Amino acid sequence: MNYCEIKQCDIANGIGVRTTLFVSGCTNHCEECFQPQTWDFAFGQPFTAETEEEVLKLLAPGYIRGLTLLGGEPMEPQNQRVLLPFLRRVKAKYPNKDIWCFSGFTWEEMHTEGAHPRCETTDEMLSLIDVLVDGPFRSHERSLDLLYRGSKNQRLIDMPATLKSGTIRLYAPPEW
Repeated sequence: MNYCEIKQCDIANGIGVRTTLFVSGCTNHCEECFQPQTWDFAFGQPFTAETEEEVLKLLAPGYIRGLTLLGGEPMEPQNQRVLLPFLRRVKAKYPNKDIWCFSGFTWEEMHTEGAHPRCETTDEMLSLIDVLVDGPFRSHERSLDLLYRGSKNQRLIDMPATLKSGTIRLYAPPEW
């Protein structure tokens, strides 16, 4: 897997100050994507053991609330296979920090046998994510009034509550 960027202090992609990993590779190709260069799986730099260590180090400060995965597309099967062992490490080292994942795939696609994003790692990867922002960006549903989303079709899914109940539970961000 390649990645295109790591931001140490990101305040736009989840609650609080976050470290954000932008992975490369996406087959969704959303119209008006804000980072079309990340569609290419070869874009950027290889995600190596050294990169993992760098991100783990960036997550260490107490003011960093958690990790956000963006893209490209973190839920592309080849990206899931690389990210899963890394997310296990993040959760083991920082159990009180949360993980957000932005995906152009929907929850339903991730749970449909034979659908592109579903693979042998999907269920475990989703179990390590606290908030899943799902759905493709749709320019005709664009809204600047939405928190952490670009279009009205996208959902903020509370993953622990969803996995516990077996039905989608939306995440309610804290009021400011």
